Amino acid sequence: MNKKIHLQQLGLKDFKEAWDYQEQLFKEILDLKIRNRRENLNAETPNYLLMVEHPHVYTLGKSGKPEHLLLTEEELEARNAKYYKINRGGDITYHGPGQLVGYPIIDLDNFFTDIHKYLRLLEEVIILSLKEYGLKPERSAGETGVWLDVGTPFARKICALGVRASRWVTMHGFALNVNADLGYFDNIIPCGIRGKAVTSLNMELGVREVPLAEVQVKILKHFEELFEAEFFEKVN
Repeated sequence: MNKKIHLQQLGLKDFKEAWDYQEQLFKEILDLKIRNRRENLNAETPNYLLMVEHPHVYTLGKSGKPEHLLLTEEELEARNAKYYKINRGGDITYHGPGQLVGYPIIDLDNFFTDIHKYLRLLEEVIILSLKEYGLKPERSAGETGVWLDVGTPFARKICALGVRASRWVTMHGFALNVNADLGYFDNIIPCGIRGKAVTSLNMELGVREVPLAEVQVKILKHFEELFEAEFFEKVN
């Protein structure tokens, strides 16, 4: 089993371009798995983690409702934002500058074949990373992602998760609000959940900005530990 993961830093990249690139890597891994089975081969399948920021964009998952976007096309344009219906699970979410997005495109046959475990480990990566800042992040029953003050009137989401998987190959992933402009969430019903607020790391810490590179180092460390993986490239 190949537990090495090729880390790729995409910087600030248009969502559609990053999505197309995800699809390309996803298909390459799937095609290799199919060829291995058909030709009785044992070629090693690669794994990737794409780290990226996006310009303002709203994405609607397969189980989402279009009415959860509260903007017209003209209003989207006025806010310099785009909108895509995509093939991950979940409802609607927002991506934008100051948000750290991770797309693991990995073959779970190299790790474990359990989607529920995969989602819980992604959440745990974020939970452990945020605990290093003195926060108390947690899960909310029946609501994928990472939250603060669950079970209180002040419950708020700090990280969204949404994935797609086929033949145990994953794509899409997590979006952690580090320094994100939370005003953009006012234009949607986030993840289809009414009455729940969103937050960001810099807001919780009461600072103007938290370095994304600093947060990423913590995420990569905990990802390696929990998945018993090793990255090709490491952030120092």
